[in-house]
Amino acid sequence: MTTPDPRHWMWNEALSMIERAEQLHRRFIEPGGNATCWQPPVDIFETENDLWIIAALPGVDSGDLSVSVEGGHLRMTGQRRLPRAARVADIHRLEIPRGHFERSIRLPDFPLTLDHSELAHGCLVIRLAKA
Repeated sequence: MTTPDPRHWMWNEALSMIERAEQLHRRFIEPGGNATCWQPPVDIFETENDLWIIAALPGVDSGDLSVSVEGGHLRMTGQRRLPRAARVADIHRLEIPRGHFERSIRLPDFPLTLDHSELAHGCLVIRLAKA
């Protein structure tokens, strides 16, 4: 039976530490105060009559969210705040992005109208109707 090589463990741990440091840097270093800190991931689906966009926005309050269609782009902006309980707690890990976010999605070249948007179950669901 061979013993595990400690160099592999140390290398993996070093890579993990670098990744965590980069995540913290992106979350806590916000030049200009309201700079974009993160971009929500999206899914985009097209049907015969609609274009659907679903953005993952866990913990975002509807009052901290803005959606608009401008010049061929759908624009989502807002903020995910630190939960009230976390403001006085000892934080062991922060992996869910927080702070100001912005996402701009170029829309297809055919006419679309923002028909419906709803924030539910941590996702923003947007329906753009085809003209």
